Amino acid sequence: MSTSMNGLPLLKGIVNERESQLRLITSVRLRWAAVLGQLAAIAVVTLIYGFPLNIGGCLVLIAMSAWLNVFLSIRFPARHRLSIPFAFALLMYDVLQLAGLLYLTGGIQNPFAVLLVAPITVASATLPPRYTIFLGCMVIVAGTLLIGHHYPLPWHQDQGRGFELPRDYQIGALFALISSMAFMAFFTWRLNKESRQMSAALAATDMVLASEQRLHALDGLAAAAAHELGTPLSTIVLVSKELEYELGKNSPYQEDLQLLHSQARRCREILQKLTRKPDEQDPMHASLTIVELLEEATAAHRSSGKRIIISANPLPGLDDEVRIEPVAHRRPGVIYGLGNLIENAVSFAKSEVQVSARWNGSHVFFTITDDGPGFAPEMMDSIGEPYVTSRRYEDKGDSGHSGLGLGLFIAKTLLERSGATVSFSNLSPPRHGANVQISWPRTAFELPPGAFNWPGRRGMPLNVA
Repeated sequence: MSTSMNGLPLLKGIVNERESQLRLITSVRLRWAAVLGQLAAIAVVTLIYGFPLNIGGCLVLIAMSAWLNVFLSIRFPARHRLSIPFAFALLMYDVLQLAGLLYLTGGIQNPFAVLLVAPITVASATLPPRYTIFLGCMVIVAGTLLIGHHYPLPWHQDQGRGFELPRDYQIGALFALISSMAFMAFFTWRLNKESRQMSAALAATDMVLASEQRLHALDGLAAAAAHELGTPLSTIVLVSKELEYELGKNSPYQEDLQLLHSQARRCREILQKLTRKPDEQDPMHASLTIVELLEEATAAHRSSGKRIIISANPLPGLDDEVRIEPVAHRRPGVIYGLGNLIENAVSFAKSEVQVSARWNGSHVFFTITDDGPGFAPEMMDSIGEPYVTSRRYEDKGDSGHSGLGLGLFIAKTLLERSGATVSFSNLSPPRHGANVQISWPRTAFELPPGAFNWPGRRGMPLNVA
């Protein structure tokens, strides 16, 4: 857990703070869509309905957006990521351009006034909140001015007067626009923030798995070294034997030659072990029973001063064959995930952590409980999500804890990748503490029958404290 958490600042620093999340191609495409939509609206109003309209002014504003897109497409590559000030300036222009069109076509009465929400939504997803707030204030000011300052809404002329909505209705439309803008901005900002947190958490998970992969890569390097060193070692053995034979048993160098010969043979034997596959040299290392799995996951936390009780037993009423303790592949992700959950339990426990395993013919169940304060009820639905601090604690001083964010997410993700189901709850009164349950189908947890069949490996389970 410490590795991933300590690496978190590096993950947050991957994104350049001077760059927005808005790419040029996205901004250009959205503006082209706005240009086409604005042209279509003008064509319908003038050609189909025949309403009077300041076509010249509208076309000038639309042409400005079109030429801006042409300039941006020529000046920058399509995949260029805009800086925050530049992206903010483009969105500010979009607000002003749309406000100008609304000024020429009825102001806040124009039903297309709702499109003022679009730049705010884009800003909330791609820019820091302060820029979104500033754009929102621009929209509020523009909407307020458009209530009393605008050209008439294009409409049928009736005795020289156009269509005009009551001022109170226009004010209500402005408040509806502001409410929609605030809701969309907050929702988009929150969704984008959770997405970034999830991406960072998954990146941290990949970092943990990458460290395990680097350890496995050492096996390949050792095999390559053994292959390269095999020939010179064989030559040393051969030369030492010939010298020992030529100099005879009475030579003063006889002991040195024998030592050189024995050490060269020892090096060759070590290299031969390195070239073997794990299951060839030690099948016990490639798999482990439930008790061995729990012992390995809890080994690093035995010195915490908290008592860790391990138990592993079959559920009652099973046949003798099913009662045999399951044997599983050694999977670093499973060991790390269980170890992380046990670490959290130890850190919040008052004096004792219980880790138990049960199994039947179809499933294997693990339960981790502690005698600490337990999970906060209001956070129960979000436990296991990244950056969620979900455990309660009584002392926030030096002994307080505020973890269970990214580490718990990583542990849950690793276990679920292995086919497990992870659930969180609190113990029922009068007991207090957190309760974590992990269950696997035996087909996902256990080795195939006979995969590693050696004496003494499979047997009745033990209780270990």
